[in-house]
Amino acid sequence: MGEATPPGRGQGYRVPAPAPGALLDWPDAFGTRFAVFVDTEEEFDWSAPFSRDACGTRAIAAMPAAHARFADHGVPLTYLVDYPVASTPGSVEILRRLIEDGRSAVGTQLHPWVNPPFEEEVGDINSFSGNLSPALEAAKLALLTDTIAEAFGMRPIVYRAGRYGIGPNTLGLLAELGYRIDSSMRAAYDYSGGGGPDFSRIGSHAFRTGPERRLFELPLTTVFTGMARAGGVDLYRRLSKVPHGRGVASRLRLLSRVALTPEDMPLGEALEAVRVAVGEGVRLLNFSFHSPSIEPGHTPYVRDAADLAVFHRWWGRMFALLAHLGVAPASLAEIVAAADAACGAAQPSASATGAGGL
Repeated sequence: MGEATPPGRGQGYRVPAPAPGALLDWPDAFGTRFAVFVDTEEEFDWSAPFSRDACGTRAIAAMPAAHARFADHGVPLTYLVDYPVASTPGSVEILRRLIEDGRSAVGTQLHPWVNPPFEEEVGDINSFSGNLSPALEAAKLALLTDTIAEAFGMRPIVYRAGRYGIGPNTLGLLAELGYRIDSSMRAAYDYSGGGGPDFSRIGSHAFRTGPERRLFELPLTTVFTGMARAGGVDLYRRLSKVPHGRGVASRLRLLSRVALTPEDMPLGEALEAVRVAVGEGVRLLNFSFHSPSIEPGHTPYVRDAADLAVFHRWWGRMFALLAHLGVAPASLAEIVAAADAACGAAQPSASATGAGGL
């Protein structure tokens, strides 16, 4: 991926742009597709300091009803499971039943503050796992991977760092553990002000990365819309230095940064973002949401029943547009098979269902 800028305390890791020739050239037969990844995690107070004690997973009980809504549209889900979920038998049993649909799958998400071994000080900087020492990041990731493999009977192959908090060692650790896909990069976002990574040089196209380019990166899709969208990240950054600059630009429909999630992203802007992304040739649209959002009261995005109804309507309208544009859902197994074919290294992918192991 090119030269990596090591993170510094409060500085963050500046993720390099994809190497020349690394963008995936998806097979024609794959078409334009979309995937939905679920950050499947514990409930906690988003406005409070990080705590090792916030480990409840009661919202997972509401997942079968939500899963059924997606299934009604033919949409498989990939559940990126963290340690509190993977180590709670009741939550595991619910998810095991859901992935029996043959298309949904389970992957990995690391929240370091609730994932053993507990050696670091809990706080904002260490909430980004890439800021941990290489040995501690490796230990947490290895334990979580083994816990998921034991719980679901297959080793996971897709990973997302909680808070998108990768560091310069993360991709190498994933390759060593047999992962095939990383989806930690949130295109066009910059978390360096809080000590996290800077993805300003990452776009929405999938690419090969990691040691010997053995991993596939599926960035979370982010789209700039508006009359000035060609200004992209650079213009958006400059607007942050003008009082209310980004808000004014958005209201005037000059420039908006839109991530493909129902969480804090208005439906109209998200629909326009999908049209722009498809028009610009993004072949795999990567959607996401947090599992606690399916039950009111756990996230700032779904505070009550009215918010939950908006959440479900968002998806319904989005699926209608995707169908109209001919953008079909893709399972994890289909994504891996197409990515392998794009690299001329197709591998058997039948076991990519279930926990997603290959």
